[in-house]
Amino acid sequence: MDSLVPLLKQLVAIPSTHSRPGAIRACADFIAAWLSAAAIAHDRLDFDGTPSVLVLPENRTTGVLLMSHMDVVDAPEELFRPMVRDGRLYGRGSVDDKYAVALTLILLREHLARSPGVDTLPFGVLITGDEEVGGRNGARKALEHARADFAIALDGGSPGKIVVKEKGLLRLKLRAAGRSAHGARPWLGDNAIHTLMADLAAIRELFPLGHDPTYWHRTLNIGRLAAGEAVNRVPDTAEAWLDIRYTENDDPHALVADIDARTRSHLEVQSVDPLFLGGDSPYLERLLACSPGTRTGAEHGASDARHLSAVGIPGVVWGADGENSQHTLDEHVVLASLADLYGRLDRFFDGPPLHPTRTVAAG
Repeated sequence: MDSLVPLLKQLVAIPSTHSRPGAIRACADFIAAWLSAAAIAHDRLDFDGTPSVLVLPENRTTGVLLMSHMDVVDAPEELFRPMVRDGRLYGRGSVDDKYAVALTLILLREHLARSPGVDTLPFGVLITGDEEVGGRNGARKALEHARADFAIALDGGSPGKIVVKEKGLLRLKLRAAGRSAHGARPWLGDNAIHTLMADLAAIRELFPLGHDPTYWHRTLNIGRLAAGEAVNRVPDTAEAWLDIRYTENDDPHALVADIDARTRSHLEVQSVDPLFLGGDSPYLERLLACSPGTRTGAEHGASDARHLSAVGIPGVVWGADGENSQHTLDEHVVLASLADLYGRLDRFFDGPPLHPTRTVAAG
């Protein structure tokens, strides 16, 4: 922890948001420089401007791949000035996900001190730069350059829960059309907002409300609306952006077709991301054995783990405790849980070599 906390502070101080792409590159530069200073061989990848850092044996094959991400969501400037208070480290990215970057770097350095070199390590490291916007140029592309039997996406949660299932993600945009008129004579126009509101009401019927966090069902969030140019003018366009999380009981393409059939607005599918289903692995069995009291479970959110299925790598999502503060003005990581997680991973990798039932080759 004497090394981990100062490193985490340095990482949090870099405002690596997608509104500042130069800062994401600067964060990748910082990580690469840290690895070089520690004499750790690594690859710097770049896909469409998104940087990733990869540490693997020369043959790009490893037993376990530790995944984390350096990009964070936007925040006021003061959140990029990390502080420690009451056993917690506060700041943007402290729990989502720079604690994981710092942890994997320190774990890498410490295990290399006990082994002849990267080629003999029981794990590799992948740090990407676009998880917060879908991971399409980060994890999805970088995983094609790695081979692993198992992956651990370190991304929030708690040491007591290993996530083996996450919902899929569907992003839609609705655009309603109308006819403009003066606000004093609305009967001469066709208000696009009215059309959009009716469409949204029809869509909501497909998403039953449930307030029990154990209730595993698809959900809808109407995240953004835009319409109108002046209060005294009937708007001729209105738009809505939808965030839909679906389960293994849903067909996202059938869901899109159902939404389209119920609405008058033009429907645009912006993205469809798969579910994460971790699969069985002897590595998961060992992880549970090294973590007494830890259970497996599911999460409603999504992470870069969803890209593992495309290359056939089983895995889990695991992490330190942030007390559900991700993306808030109070974002923090509980330092005791970070130390706990480090110890569990250290024990996990100190065990005898596993002989998995298969070795997965990247596509």
